[in-house]
Amino acid sequence: MLRRLEIVDRRLCESVAEDARILLFITPDEAERRFLTDELGIDPHTLASASDPDELGRVEFEPGHAAIIFKRPKQYCADDNFFFKISSVGIFLFRERLVFVVAEDSLRFEGKHFQQINSLEELLLKVVFRCIWHFEEHLKVFNMIAEELEHKVNLSMENKHLLHMFTLEKSLVYYLNAISSNGRVIEKLKAFATRFRFTCDDVEFLDDITIENAQCHEMATTYSQVLASLVGARVSVVSNNLNVLMKRLMIVTIGLMLPTAVFSIFGMNVQLPIDESSGAFGFWIIIVLAILSGAAVFVLYRWKKL
Repeated sequence: MLRRLEIVDRRLCESVAEDARILLFITPDEAERRFLTDELGIDPHTLASASDPDELGRVEFEPGHAAIIFKRPKQYCADDNFFFKISSVGIFLFRERLVFVVAEDSLRFEGKHFQQINSLEELLLKVVFRCIWHFEEHLKVFNMIAEELEHKVNLSMENKHLLHMFTLEKSLVYYLNAISSNGRVIEKLKAFATRFRFTCDDVEFLDDITIENAQCHEMATTYSQVLASLVGARVSVVSNNLNVLMKRLMIVTIGLMLPTAVFSIFGMNVQLPIDESSGAFGFWIIIVLAILSGAAVFVLYRWKKL
């Protein structure tokens, strides 16, 4: 799918012109790939990297354009089951054209940062900033989910919630790797600012992006360390909850065994102090003895517990 856009009055607008300066390719088909490689001269390997979630971020200079592979969070869906994935964005900057290639329709040109755009280079930087902001939003969601799972693990003896915490921890590792990769891309953009034709305002904005990505990396590192320690602690909590449950079941079992033993003894075919000649009085004596034996276990348990 192809979207064409233009900068009109410092705002992005949809365009139907064939020579639109901004092109957004969403999961390009074979014909669109041929246009990108044959007409625009984009390297096929670099084009494939734009749709590869495992590809590391990088900056390359090709004849006639610069290619940037940047990482961003993938849209989360319920089928992912608490596993947050990473996707790639391919950005190809020509002298008079800017091309984006993404694997899903999740690249949005919305918010206050896209209300005033002066050049293609500024739009490139704002898309990079948007990706970093998207990481920060996902990290906040990580924190809320971790707190909710922590509460559920404390009350549950199942492994389901604990496995979800393991999945979150795994996702954070991928996020840390992607954010670090983006940091190297940003450093290279700063190093080749002249080659990218960045203005003084663009360079200042790039400094802000560097700080924002560093803060994002620190946030992800903190959440990863906290979640790792929580997972280890919650494993002990689940084990302790299971031990408490087994202890209570053992007390209940003993409490049922003693009355059963009383009934079994008086049900034997041997001479006992209480026999059939005792009538209803003997029956109630046996019942009282069974109740007292069970109550004795309960009282002893409460006394030891206190």
